[in-house]
Amino acid sequence: MSSRLLSCCQYETNKLVRIESIRLGSLKWTLNGVILMFICMMLLWNKSYQEFDLVVSSVTTKVKGVAMISLPGVLDDVVWDVVDYSGPVQEKNSFFVVTNVIVTKNQKQGKCPEVPPGGKPCRTDTDCEKGAWDQHSHGLQTGLCVKSDVMRKTCEVSAWCPVEARRKPPRPALLAAAENFTVLIKNNIRFPAFNYIRRNILPNMNDAYLKSCQRRNDPLCPIFRLGDIVREAGETFSQMAVEGGVIAVQINWDCNLDRFVQRCLPKYSFRRLDEKESNRTLYPGLNFRFARYASVNGVEERTLYKAFGIRFDVMVFGKAGRFSFIQLVIYVGSTLSYYALTTVFIDWLIGTSCYTIEARQNYSEKKVEPVHDKQQCILAVSFVDENHIRLVRRSQRKCLQDVKPMSIQQYKEDAGRLAMVGAVQHGLTNVERQPRSHAPTPVPNPSPNPSSSPSSSPMPGPSSGPAPAWCSCGCCGPSSVLPQEQLCCRKTPGPCITSSPVFEQVVTRRSLLEAIALYRDPLRDRAAAESADDGALLRRCGYGQYISWRFGVPPADTHPVAPSCCVARIRKEYPSPDGQYSGFRPAATAASLDLL
Repeated sequence: MSSRLLSCCQYETNKLVRIESIRLGSLKWTLNGVILMFICMMLLWNKSYQEFDLVVSSVTTKVKGVAMISLPGVLDDVVWDVVDYSGPVQEKNSFFVVTNVIVTKNQKQGKCPEVPPGGKPCRTDTDCEKGAWDQHSHGLQTGLCVKSDVMRKTCEVSAWCPVEARRKPPRPALLAAAENFTVLIKNNIRFPAFNYIRRNILPNMNDAYLKSCQRRNDPLCPIFRLGDIVREAGETFSQMAVEGGVIAVQINWDCNLDRFVQRCLPKYSFRRLDEKESNRTLYPGLNFRFARYASVNGVEERTLYKAFGIRFDVMVFGKAGRFSFIQLVIYVGSTLSYYALTTVFIDWLIGTSCYTIEARQNYSEKKVEPVHDKQQCILAVSFVDENHIRLVRRSQRKCLQDVKPMSIQQYKEDAGRLAMVGAVQHGLTNVERQPRSHAPTPVPNPSPNPSSSPSSSPMPGPSSGPAPAWCSCGCCGPSSVLPQEQLCCRKTPGPCITSSPVFEQVVTRRSLLEAIALYRDPLRDRAAAESADDGALLRRCGYGQYISWRFGVPPADTHPVAPSCCVARIRKEYPSPDGQYSGFRPAATAASLDLL
């Protein structure tokens, strides 16, 4: 329990790699400067240091204007004022102005022929169904077929007679003078989060100002001429007045409520909302019907008006911002991650051809430390006829010789080991007392492919029986029964690495192995060791020599594997008295390799 508690009281931090390079350092600070400029520009442009609130508003309108029109069938001109052309009811945040009209006068309740095309053509009464109607009918059919005009007959209907004739609106529009009408738009807004109230009629606007202001000279004037609204929406009033349409009056409040730069003024814009092309819609424009009733000689009559006009929808948008320290901290914290782009870009730059392979590999080794899953045993395999090291997963069923590599690693020289071997070999020339007529052969510089030129008198292989099927050198013994021990020194057929003179001098030479054992244990009693069975220690040193020779510095967290032919040769040189060996035991480094 205490260990778990202590594990919670730990701090972990990332490991940094510092590359001392003027070029990369200058590039880093340049990129960081560009990112800082971008962050500051976005901070000021988007006002990310402010807290924002959306607008809540109400709108009222007042239209003014008078026009005189000539209605068809009426001898005298008629004056229309705001009551006549404003429509029956004004909708919320919108107002309507009639610009054209079709009049049907003196309608009475009665029976009359239906007007085509709503009226169904007929020949006899059987073609008309009493009480029938459809969406285009003006009334209910009586069941009689009567003359509609000289040439046609239609079904008779009970309706307001005469029924409205089907015809197009007049051109030019009867109320084209509405272009000069004016509208006063009153807009009250509020930002609840800041308890801020404002209206588009500013405090400095008095009665005298409102009577004389014009939008052409003052963009804040709340009084608008209808013709100017339509023109700023990109339309022509005379054309739009014929069939009508819908215009949006947009009021945008972009308010800065900071103390020193406080500004909250409306901005007006206009655009058309409906489809204006008649050939792209079945029912272009905007129209509705209304009637005016009168009683003549005790009979109720009405005048039906089909009114075409323009509806103006007032839309209010807006937001207000005020400085907030919390929002500023949140913005700064969220933008700090942008500096990671510098690291990503420089890492990518180092990984490209701008740098040599050696520089990229050195940086990768310093920056990345590979760690394999401890549940998997990653083995390192080196073949004498290949110039790289294979990393494979240990298999309990498949021969190690045939396991496909999971990755390929380049050979990395162990400089410290080479220096140590050279020093030991130099010492051997003074220590050895063997009767020779020539100086001892120096240890050649280890190479990842030493057997490219094999000895002219190779030693016989250690195997006394036939080589197994997975063996390519012919020297592997059948004693390797475990799949992870079934490994040859070669991938393709050829001479065994044990036949190389380098193998004898570096791996199995007794004087060298004893010197290495003494190097590891400086206080080792050599005389006592020689009298005792020292084969296990020498085998260990031999395995270590082979691993250092063939693998150099093994890849991290891997287990180098010595081929079966090499193991058999070392065991033959330094056998166990009882003939028992522990076999393959995975070890992370050559120094701790345990193949006794």
